[in-house]
Amino acid sequence: MPTPQEAEEDDDVDYGDPHDFDNCDDDRSMFADPGGGSALRVETDDNPRNLPCPNCKRENVLTPADRDLGYQCDSCADRAERGDDY
Repeated sequence: MPTPQEAEEDDDVDYGDPHDFDNCDDDRSMFADPGGGSALRVETDDNPRNLPCPNCKRENVLTPADRDLGYQCDSCADRAERGDDY
């Protein structure tokens, strides 16, 4: 049976060096609103925002990357998360 001190030492978790996370692949530059509430992709010359939302049909709100991922516009996504009807 471990001593109380040994038991306490077993509870200590080694999270490693926090600097190990400095080089992690956490690139959010692919998003139109990095750090925001939108999952839509950034508009570029190769990925123009030129497609309609599949739900509300509003024009020029999605990029080809958004469509390929099965996304809808932010307004429709927000309504769906709240459980509102279209």
